Amino acid sequence: MAVKTVTENRKARHEYHILETYEAGIALTGTEVKSLRAGKANLQDSYARVENAELMLYNMHISPYEQGNRFNHEPKRTRRLLMHKQEIMRLLGKTREKGLSLIPLKVYFKNGLAKVELALAKGKKLYDRREDAAERDARREMDRAVKERMKTY
Repeated sequence: MAVKTVTENRKARHEYHILETYEAGIALTGTEVKSLRAGKANLQDSYARVENAELMLYNMHISPYEQGNRFNHEPKRTRRLLMHKQEIMRLLGKTREKGLSLIPLKVYFKNGLAKVELALAKGKKLYDRREDAAERDARREMDRAVKERMKTY
């Protein structure tokens, strides 16, 4: 399986607790696909929501295709995500009852088809983010100390 990552939402892992991940296809126009293949996409501030039994992706920016003509796409249009109906209904239930969010983590091509990795996530509080940063710093210091110690041997 050939997987080519187009873009990742690195900030999402810092701002949310990721509970589950799902893979969904994206309904795109021709110029959007060409722009994605060129790597011109951004997932910052994007999110997904279930509306009328369909999964929709909001605020994903795909830059207009340079060689596109008057049929070029709108950069931040709402895009339909493709999943099985029962998976969509399960996501709808989880987002409604527990107050969870659907956040796109990355966009990639898998066997020539554009896919989105969606995460069922819960927002982190400020103290959680500080705690994660402190753990990361402590781990980095320990690794540095071990590396220095190994140099002496």
